[in-house]
Amino acid sequence: MKKHYGNVVLVTGASSGIGKACAEYLAQMGYKVYGTSRKAPEIPDTGEKDGQAANSSKKSGITMIRMDVCSEESVKAAVSKIIELEGEIGIVVNNAGMGIAGSVEDTSPDEAFLQMDTNFFGMHRVIRQVLPYMRQKGRGLIINISSVGALFPIPYQSMYVASKAAVEGMTGSLRNELRPFGIKVAFVEPGDSRTGFTGNRMFVKQDGESSAYWQYSKKSVAIMEKDEMNGPDPAAVARAVAKLTGRKNPPVCVTVGLKYKIVVFLKRFVPKSLESFIVSKMYGC
Repeated sequence: MKKHYGNVVLVTGASSGIGKACAEYLAQMGYKVYGTSRKAPEIPDTGEKDGQAANSSKKSGITMIRMDVCSEESVKAAVSKIIELEGEIGIVVNNAGMGIAGSVEDTSPDEAFLQMDTNFFGMHRVIRQVLPYMRQKGRGLIINISSVGALFPIPYQSMYVASKAAVEGMTGSLRNELRPFGIKVAFVEPGDSRTGFTGNRMFVKQDGESSAYWQYSKKSVAIMEKDEMNGPDPAAVARAVAKLTGRKNPPVCVTVGLKYKIVVFLKRFVPKSLESFIVSKMYGC
């Protein structure tokens, strides 16, 4: 596969799930991959250049570095370190994210902001830091990981849905803004995937037995978690991401999985009121 965007890849949220699968797959293709995690060690200042990072994993071909996408300073430091070592970042896979479940009424402003800060503003922070270097090179590819959930009114996942819908809207605008600079932008819509995301899902503090929504929320989230645990391996998403890296003119959106492609296609012909009714019944409302 021809490498149109150089050999250096940054994958955020690469310690598990989709991010880890993407990092490993791209490393196997011969890319020099830097994966990020909030708990990863910092790359020490060794004075070594040209990618000779002392912290590199020789077996996997992936160098894990510390980055908290909710911190401007952390994002800037991680990107600057990669540029210092490699001289460029050709491809970015913005995957870092999390989910908060609960009704809209029970979700506090702080909890809503945490969801948006991680999934949307975190992505924005990374993009802002890498773009000056991509523009300097006159090339680059940014792949934002969204979700099929961005397209549907899933109950008790409102803030997650909102964050991913925001990602898709921003990605489309960014794609147009970067056309004159030779930088490509796309987003990927996975469906339910079998990852640690399910076990790491947070719940709003007021989503307890005292909540008016408790019984409905509990039932709805249980249905979703069952679908996630029975979903496909994240390797399917990694393959879709890898295909985008090999395309000189990637499409704006790739939906992963035949079932989800069909659902997204049929969505165009279903009235919003009917769509809302169907989704509510799917999730026990």
